[in-house]
Amino acid sequence: MPKVLKADGMNKCIGCFTCMLACSGVNRQNHSISKSAIKVRTSGGLKGKFIADVCIACNDERACAEACPSGALEAREGGGVLLKAEKCIGCKRCVEACIVSAVFFDDTIGKPIICKHCGVCTRFCPHECLRMEEQDNDI
Repeated sequence: MPKVLKADGMNKCIGCFTCMLACSGVNRQNHSISKSAIKVRTSGGLKGKFIADVCIACNDERACAEACPSGALEAREGGGVLLKAEKCIGCKRCVEACIVSAVFFDDTIGKPIICKHCGVCTRFCPHECLRMEEQDNDI
């Protein structure tokens, strides 16, 4: 059964960015948090809590995929999309279309950064702020 990433324990987050480092290291072979598909940030101010900008695995209408003119984003089992990098033309329409601003862009290679819900970020989170949840296959 496919799984999707859930960030519903962010009240425990201390902002260590370990999830971001694990994601970029494993999925992008890069140790810059800017290459991560999950972005942890403060909600604002010195007392603001940490929040995570992460793909919510849309399964009805995938706005990012619908906006893609080259068909580079294909529906993923359980929700969300998978990037077919060889088809991507780097137009950034998926970045603009994402309803939760969870599609990022790698200016170095000219391709979007798409969460593939692999769960590596959950395995490295020391406070269990993130988890994987089983989903029905919608494809």
